[in-house]
Amino acid sequence: MTVEIPVVDLQLALSDDAPEELLAAVRAAAEQIGIIQVVNHGVPQQLIDDFHQSAGRVLALPREEKEKLASPTGHPYRGWRQWPDDFGRLELERINIGQYDNAEDALAAGLTPEQATLFAHVNVWPEQEPGLRDAAFRYRDAATEVGRKVVALYAKVLGVPAATFPLGDDGFSTFVVNDYPTWTHADTPADASGDTPAPGEKLLLLEHADGSVVTVLHQEGDYAGLQGQRPDGTWLPVPIRPGALQVFTGSLLANWTEGRLRPGRHRVVAGGTVTRRSSGVFLFPSLDTVVEPLPPFADPDDSDFEPVSVWERASTNVQEYLKVFGRPDQVAAWREGRPYVAELAR
Repeated sequence: MTVEIPVVDLQLALSDDAPEELLAAVRAAAEQIGIIQVVNHGVPQQLIDDFHQSAGRVLALPREEKEKLASPTGHPYRGWRQWPDDFGRLELERINIGQYDNAEDALAAGLTPEQATLFAHVNVWPEQEPGLRDAAFRYRDAATEVGRKVVALYAKVLGVPAATFPLGDDGFSTFVVNDYPTWTHADTPADASGDTPAPGEKLLLLEHADGSVVTVLHQEGDYAGLQGQRPDGTWLPVPIRPGALQVFTGSLLANWTEGRLRPGRHRVVAGGTVTRRSSGVFLFPSLDTVVEPLPPFADPDDSDFEPVSVWERASTNVQEYLKVFGRPDQVAAWREGRPYVAELAR
């Protein structure tokens, strides 16, 4: 069977008049590759453009100005960051935005004092682009609503009530903007076997599945560097479609469905002389949720899925990240509570 990433008219798919072939395509994608593209999703194009243009102006600032936008405490998921490879060549640039600007805002939103400690590391907003904060939060809220609609659609195609998946109205979320550079270095690996990048391509974001329930992604640029993994391990480009949003199934939705829905494994490869940009909003249930297979899907005798505490995962996220990926100077900056700015080759 050919595995495809369908383009889904979200409003039509959720309606009472949804064509059976459309619902079948959604179900097949959710079960086989964990990625769909949605259009007619309800997010105004102007809202999408306002945010991405504002973020783009920040990313276009001189590096010495962007260095001031790094997290003041060295938090890897706040503010501006750059990733160099082992030779100091830029692979990825990011703006990370927390759900709340600070712990006080989190407390005002109803989080417990313990939960609010996640936001003791503040968001960093650039003075050069005063409209970014409002544009970012409006876009995040709109993307969150898209994610909720897709979760309801997955309930529909699986034949269970929409309320089966307890995403709730007080969910936790994270938010990132990725800027991928050109890559024209001569030592780029060349291997077209299907499980490694094709000739002239380089991995800029390693293969992974998100730890969310779903992730809502917007991508733009001159090449389809985003790739999803088929069940046989080969890779399928995710086309850049104007106005479309990509939705990835995360590991928590796979857990809720006892593996019925497949986590969307994906990666990003460089496109030579062209660049790309994406933004991802990662949706989770509330921080006090423990995710485990739900009754319509659970195998009471032999489950392959252990319960997952959303709070435990969120509260240990930084430590786990630094343990696996942190460079010594980055780890030192985090421990000392100071900004971290990676060194790049000249």
